[in-house]
Amino acid sequence: MKQNTMSVKKFTKKYMMEIILICMIILLAIFAEGFFSVNNLLSIFRNMAIVGVIAFGMTMVIIGGEIDLSVGSSIALSAVLTALISNNLAAGGMSPDLALVLSIIIALVIGIGIGAFNGFIRTKFNIPTFIITLAMLNVLYGIAAVISNGFPVTITTSWYSFIGAGQLFAGNGFSGIPVPAIWLIAVFVIVFIVMNRTRFGREVYAVGGNPEAARLSGINVKKVKIIIMIAVQLLAAFAGVILSSQVMAGSSQFGKGYEMDVISAVIIGGASLNGGIGKTWGTFIGIIFLGVILNGMTLLGVDDFVKYIVRGSLILVAVLINTIQLQRSDDEA
Repeated sequence: MKQNTMSVKKFTKKYMMEIILICMIILLAIFAEGFFSVNNLLSIFRNMAIVGVIAFGMTMVIIGGEIDLSVGSSIALSAVLTALISNNLAAGGMSPDLALVLSIIIALVIGIGIGAFNGFIRTKFNIPTFIITLAMLNVLYGIAAVISNGFPVTITTSWYSFIGAGQLFAGNGFSGIPVPAIWLIAVFVIVFIVMNRTRFGREVYAVGGNPEAARLSGINVKKVKIIIMIAVQLLAAFAGVILSSQVMAGSSQFGKGYEMDVISAVIIGGASLNGGIGKTWGTFIGIIFLGVILNGMTLLGVDDFVKYIVRGSLILVAVLINTIQLQRSDDEA
């Protein structure tokens, strides 16, 4: 009997956030009309795709002992660049389709460059990434505003909307599988494999847990840090492409506040800001947790101002639960 009790305690401790999420879903299925419909559940994945795509990159960064506060501004810059470059190339005589494809590639490459720059400054001058990316947050928003003159830049190539607003297998009352949800799952699978099945993933954990010990064991700590900073910026740039395709425009106002949702999802999922601790699956749960909260409150007709209070409170509770679990694990160790 005692052994069974211990097993239940271990199970509850290990899957606490999953249990809380399931309880929330059950309550909303009872009290929020339409919540448990297939179309609504898929809409949660669609609505959280942009935050989620970046959150998986941020998971690598936080596990590696770093942070990136500039991802929101990277969304804006990527969206504006995609719109501006495609319009200018098309105006110069290039095929609009080819112009848009090239502009997407350029936006992603620039995202890689931003990540490499952040990583270089971090490893070369040992400046905390909190400071570096806080500065870049303002720089990138400023660049996006300057090159767009502060106005949205429209995109007219019709197929572009499929990237962020397309639906697959729609019909007979089924709204279809949102394409952004597919991007979300694809990025999850890739990052999960990298972090759990590759040498690089193990190196990220080692670097985040103890950089000096990792260095002495032969791991190129600087290289690992640069790569994870590149990864999150590449995914932020891709998120900018998704967002701009949803509204068929790029704007310097895009992405504001997204960095907080991204970091919240990662922390809710059990990652430690001290580095070395975190799971891709946990981040996935954190993303769905945030999505369920927002969707449920909307269906219940909760006032927008109250949403901030409820959302923040639930995030704080979730973070406290994970923190207590980590402390207990340390004590038991």
